[in-house]
Amino acid sequence: MLKKTSWLIATAIAVTFAGGAQADWKPTKTVEFVVTSSPGGGTDNFARVVQSIISKYKLMDQSVIVTNKGGGSGAEGFVYTKVAAGDPYKLTFGTNNAYLLPYVAKLAYKADDLTPVAAMALDEFLLWVNADSPYKDAKSYIEAVKAKPETFKMGGSQSKDTDQTLTSLIQDAVGAKFIYVPFQGGGAAGVQLAGGHIDSNTNNPNENVGQWKAGTVTPLCVFSPTRLPEGPKVTAAMGWSDIPTCKEAGIPIDQFQMPRTVWLPGGVPSEAVAFYVDVLKKASETPEWKEYIERTSQTSRFLAGADLKSFISSDDAKNRKVFEKEGWVVH
Repeated sequence: MLKKTSWLIATAIAVTFAGGAQADWKPTKTVEFVVTSSPGGGTDNFARVVQSIISKYKLMDQSVIVTNKGGGSGAEGFVYTKVAAGDPYKLTFGTNNAYLLPYVAKLAYKADDLTPVAAMALDEFLLWVNADSPYKDAKSYIEAVKAKPETFKMGGSQSKDTDQTLTSLIQDAVGAKFIYVPFQGGGAAGVQLAGGHIDSNTNNPNENVGQWKAGTVTPLCVFSPTRLPEGPKVTAAMGWSDIPTCKEAGIPIDQFQMPRTVWLPGGVPSEAVAFYVDVLKKASETPEWKEYIERTSQTSRFLAGADLKSFISSDDAKNRKVFEKEGWVVH
């Protein structure tokens, strides 16, 4: 009886210590940031800003390395994450492509293979035209597109992705019809618009700001419920807050945003998720993060736990509706 009692006490102590160790989980070796884009892309910049903040403020004891796995619109990185099931040392940076890609392509992973950790920012989308275009507001441009359906070229990043999804929503909202032209990234779409090879694009602010400063493209409206925050002028005459919302400019779409998301493999300890949520939340409260948000004209919004799951569910449903209408969903 005494032996049994001693065993029970020892077991209880072991469980207590194990639970305490789990509650205080933290990395004991190098953490890998898996970036689901090529070097220099928006997701790459996102991950490297977080890396630099963690290093500067010593938010983790262990070092962080960045690995780019952007093949297949990011699918390469997510498959890599899936294969690492149970490994809390691979933190994967992406967008809503994490849960939307499996709808439009047969891939070796599904969204349920990943563990959501946080969303840290929302990318805004704008309607842009070439600076030499005769159209200086969204209403006149849309009217021209409606008058000559399938003659105006709308450029975007990738096919069956956020830019083409937004183009489909615009067409439904106003009754226009574009020729959608996909490119390998928003940067390429910006260059093509500046060169006059396409008529418009739906780039994020950061993807077209260089051409806007150079006077080769013009923003017509932003797909946000409110105008972008005030800040320094980008050109001699305009800053981000001077751009009307698309709804006030005549396109009845209240909002279209893309989240900057962070994931872990499936099957990782909940304590590891909590640790990274805490680290990322602290990173999002630094001056460096604020500078990054202002520089890229994103909206800083930190989501984790139930709030993140609710956002993903809503965003997934909204996008899937477009995918089904367009016939993009693979079976």
